[in-house]
Amino acid sequence: MNKVNAIKWRLSSLSVFRGVLKRSAVKAFFELLCAIDEPPEVFLARYGEFFSLLCERGCADRLAYTLTEAALFDENCFTRAAAGGTEKNLPSEVLSAAKADCDTILAAASLTADDVLEAYKHADKLDGVSAFLPRWRQGRCAGSFGGYDGSLRTIADWYRKNGCGIFARYKAFIWRDGDIRPVLHYDAIDLDDFTGYERQRDKVKANTLAFLQGKSCNNCLLYGDMGTGKSSTVKAMANAFRSEGLRIVEMPKEQLADFPILVDRISALPMKFIIFIDDLSFQHQDQRYTALKAVLEGGVAARPKNALIYATSNRRHIVKERLSDRSMEVDDVHTRDNMQESLSLSDRFGLSVCYMIPNKDEFAEIVRSLAAQRGLSVPDDELCAGAERFALSRGGRSPRCARQYVESLFC
Repeated sequence: MNKVNAIKWRLSSLSVFRGVLKRSAVKAFFELLCAIDEPPEVFLARYGEFFSLLCERGCADRLAYTLTEAALFDENCFTRAAAGGTEKNLPSEVLSAAKADCDTILAAASLTADDVLEAYKHADKLDGVSAFLPRWRQGRCAGSFGGYDGSLRTIADWYRKNGCGIFARYKAFIWRDGDIRPVLHYDAIDLDDFTGYERQRDKVKANTLAFLQGKSCNNCLLYGDMGTGKSSTVKAMANAFRSEGLRIVEMPKEQLADFPILVDRISALPMKFIIFIDDLSFQHQDQRYTALKAVLEGGVAARPKNALIYATSNRRHIVKERLSDRSMEVDDVHTRDNMQESLSLSDRFGLSVCYMIPNKDEFAEIVRSLAAQRGLSVPDDELCAGAERFALSRGGRSPRCARQYVESLFC
């Protein structure tokens, strides 16, 4: 049996990493190998389809990267266990199968275009054609496969640092149409990008670190004025601790009724999750309000141990309250009930962090820091005076306003 046929049969027998055969490029490569006994028109069609896919992915010179990347981002019993650091608890049969699969994928990645053409059963019928066929190059393997030493140790280490499946490939997610969808263009904001509000961020950071270390931690409500960095703080936490297994899933408040479904999806995964609810506020009699109360505390479908809820709101008590709710014309007992109902949701967040608008000096310091980050050379007096005028024209000072002002100086 020639080398190409042997690898074809080995790919056919993939078990633990069998999911890679569903990836478009790997599937096309496997179909090409399966076509080495087919008539020329079938074989050449498969050859062209596979090379076209390589070109579309920018990988015509990186076959090894294409095949091994599919393995790195596969989700299976081994990758889930490795991401959680428990792969040694798997049966030896599973570990042996996983190692055999990795060896097979690397063997497939070593095949050259000439290997495949020479193994073709009707190669003699390709005279005058094969010379014009494009050739791919192997290139380097992806991730830990580049240092694969025949054991699963280096590969398991990669999963432990990066997660598995879509949670290794992508950094942020959103709940949409009843499923977790990756965010292709995420906000890469970093904790070092902030100026001011250190006390608030330190509280959120300490809570997040406690969560990652398995210590006592709380669901967190970040509330306060618009444009003060509440949402940015949450996203920066997710970016800062991604290498420690933290992921963020944004859940639109309109879909809070789906929370039990989301819990089922993530509860068995080895990574830890921030479930992010942005711009949270409710009117009275809103059914989603009751649903979130049950989620935070008291519901049957409680949040799993590998998830925290971080929410932002411009309202301290989240629920819009009217003067009529406290009207003295209403019986005193009912008035108290109404007030307790308004307070009960925010009270279920164990950590509440307040973000207020900066004063004039704090605002000026934020502007100076942003200007320095952008390499802007403007006299300090002129910079601060311009920022104050800009803030007044926008209705008030805020970090968002400071950023908009600095950006306007480049227009």
